[in-house]
Amino acid sequence: MTGNRRRDSCVYPIDAGAASPTAFIVSVAVVATASACTSRSSGRPATVSPTVAATHPAPAAVGAVTPAGTMLRPRAAHTETALADGSILIAGGFGDEGGDERTAELYDHRTGRFTFTGSMTVGRQSHTATLLKNGSVLIAGGYDPAGARLATAEIYHPRTGRFTPTGSMQAPRADHTATLLDDGRVLIAGGTGRGYTFLSSAEIYDPTTRRFTPTGSMSVPRESATATRLQDGRVLITGGDAGRHEDIQIYASTEMYDPLTDRFTRSGDMSIPRHKHDAVLLDDGRVLVVGGSDARDDRGLYASTELFDPTAGNWSDVGSLNEGRYKLRGTTLLLADGRVLVCCGAAEAEEYDPATNETAPIPGSLGAGPLFAAAARVGPRTVLVTGGYSLSGPATNLAWIIRG
Repeated sequence: MTGNRRRDSCVYPIDAGAASPTAFIVSVAVVATASACTSRSSGRPATVSPTVAATHPAPAAVGAVTPAGTMLRPRAAHTETALADGSILIAGGFGDEGGDERTAELYDHRTGRFTFTGSMTVGRQSHTATLLKNGSVLIAGGYDPAGARLATAEIYHPRTGRFTPTGSMQAPRADHTATLLDDGRVLIAGGTGRGYTFLSSAEIYDPTTRRFTPTGSMSVPRESATATRLQDGRVLITGGDAGRHEDIQIYASTEMYDPLTDRFTRSGDMSIPRHKHDAVLLDDGRVLVVGGSDARDDRGLYASTELFDPTAGNWSDVGSLNEGRYKLRGTTLLLADGRVLVCCGAAEAEEYDPATNETAPIPGSLGAGPLFAAAARVGPRTVLVTGGYSLSGPATNLAWIIRG
């Protein structure tokens, strides 16, 4: 991830290929960008024009991508978490100048407004955010503003709007996974550590003791992998990579974590090696894996999809997306009717139907195609997508509503 940290000036390129209403997106983005740049140079919290904060986008049509105004700060490699009251917590990430944000904001889907909430104790990007069973949010690891991996963690309290420190992880890590277990604990696995080492280690966070403790290790080190809790409580880890540049190794292998034994065991291999892909649990208990890339990164994008059946323990190919996409982890979401929205990693969102194994594009554009964006459900068939960056531009503060 550090190779993708952006330190561009506060100038947003206008994407001539973006679908209308481009004029609306650009006009709002210019106001918010100017405000963010001014506040960053002064060292004070950002102050956003009331016309931006009060933006009320038109209701999204069924099966459409529509603008949802702008966040108060540009962000990529940040997190979105749907809270119990229906609001969305947006935390951290790197901004248009590359620095890691301490700030966090809330999106209220009833008003269409973004507002600041408390700031984190340290700037983070490529961290994880996990909604705990008590309604608070565990923020763990990531890169700090100097590019060092963090072992620290903190808790966001929705009632007070504040972040408070909690226990530190056993190892500093970024680009790891975090998975809520059935008993309320959180499994933290893999990622990169100090000196760009690649981690096979895993640990468990216990909200009752506020401590991290080691658990079994994966069979291989993995970053840019996925972790999916199955219906029986086990956690499926898929793909990922270790190494850099010509020494990178991308995995087709998968493994299973059993919280009853605290052990990882190898599971069946995917049809191809993948990293920077995404995975989601379907209503019938199977796991859908989408996209990713090979060692060529953006020149080796996958449009392929495959399904894991935990009962049979095998993988099967299920066709292709309409577009190759990567850097989309956490933005493929199950809708209330059992369909799946594949939201990011390309300029167009898609909907996958498990009943037919077919995908269909969602009308409307996501501009240049947000990479390392964030997404969360705001309704039964509605998703909020925020931020991300493109290969041709810096992190953005744009947001979209996608309705399947």
